[in-house]
Amino acid sequence: MIEAKSQLRVYDDTKAMFHLPADVIYLDGNSLGALPLGVAERVAHVITAEWGDELIRAWNSAGWYVQPRRVGDRIARLIGAASGTVMIGDTLSLKVYQALAAALEMNRERKVVLSDTGNFPTDLYMAEGLIATLGRGHQLRLVAPEEVEPSLSDEVAVLYLTEVDYRTGRRHDMRTLTAKAHALGIVTVWDLAHSAGALPVDLAGVGADFAAGCTYKYLNAGPGAPAFLYVAPKHADQARAALSGWMGHAKPFAFDLGYQPADGVERMRVGTPPVLAMAALEASLDIWDRVDMGEVRARSLALGDLLIAEIARRCPSLRLVTPPAHAQRGSQVSFAFAGGYAAMQALIARGVIGDFRAPDIMRFGITPLYIGEAEVLKAAEIIEEVINGEVWRRQEYQVVNAVTDRKSVV
Repeated sequence: MIEAKSQLRVYDDTKAMFHLPADVIYLDGNSLGALPLGVAERVAHVITAEWGDELIRAWNSAGWYVQPRRVGDRIARLIGAASGTVMIGDTLSLKVYQALAAALEMNRERKVVLSDTGNFPTDLYMAEGLIATLGRGHQLRLVAPEEVEPSLSDEVAVLYLTEVDYRTGRRHDMRTLTAKAHALGIVTVWDLAHSAGALPVDLAGVGADFAAGCTYKYLNAGPGAPAFLYVAPKHADQARAALSGWMGHAKPFAFDLGYQPADGVERMRVGTPPVLAMAALEASLDIWDRVDMGEVRARSLALGDLLIAEIARRCPSLRLVTPPAHAQRGSQVSFAFAGGYAAMQALIARGVIGDFRAPDIMRFGITPLYIGEAEVLKAAEIIEEVINGEVWRRQEYQVVNAVTDRKSVV
């Protein structure tokens, strides 16, 4: 029996702390994390003992009101941020909107938002919507990922990037790009959707201005889990809250008719905290409090290397699109294959759950808390059967589901 506060060995101790079907190799934790044991019990406790027994008193007695800041401090440890700089709540789309709006306000004389073609489309959609709403002549400029650095210039207001490409797993050099952006007077906004819980992040160390991320992927907080927003301390009391919600008011229960922002990152609160979803997040973080991110990263890279080598040996028709260099990739391995959608459906039918990204990307998430060498080797064997045996050509795997990875949420 592991002591409550003891350090956990990645995989050796942590795999048993997840609910995983016995006949499944789950390589999609980069899209939706597995269910940690204890989450259901924690949510049930909040429903019955806190909501049920305490009723509205639970906002104070159970700490619901301060939950976004309290949980934010636990996330901060995983992303290299100081206590009091991270706020939990709402969705990632809303958080990147808030961050970008605040960043543009800080650089009002410039009109270019620089992003790349590997950014997740929703981030780009939110930028387009914000630019249209502002109506001040801003431009969203997209370049290839490898062209970001040479595209930095003194006309750029905000550098707006996702650190790890959702399709390929390519990783930007956050430290270098942030430094070069700042040298040119550019404000930085980073999306950590495929970074938090996947690899070490050092927001304070690199000097990032704003960052946002989600908790339902590598952090395993479940579908609909709340997002987080980081604001560098030097900006926290000046950043404008574009979504000036009740909970971000300096005195929300004074019910003033005019908005006055709260101090620091508290001003980035918008609506009522999602208490039940946040309870699941708190429980999921119990594992993260007891593992070393360096060990998580080392195991992730080793497992990724193993999968890359096995697929190269077994399935030469799959083309690796993830950079093999450790510093240049996140915690997923992706391959291009013309029959990728059907092949992924065939794999899922055989218990290997990865996902597909249009137009032809088969994506496999590496989540070392519950995936080890045995799972990777078995998955490679099944991938070989599906690809080389042309199982993917069967008609049943050509049907596009209502919710598929052609139209998926992540």
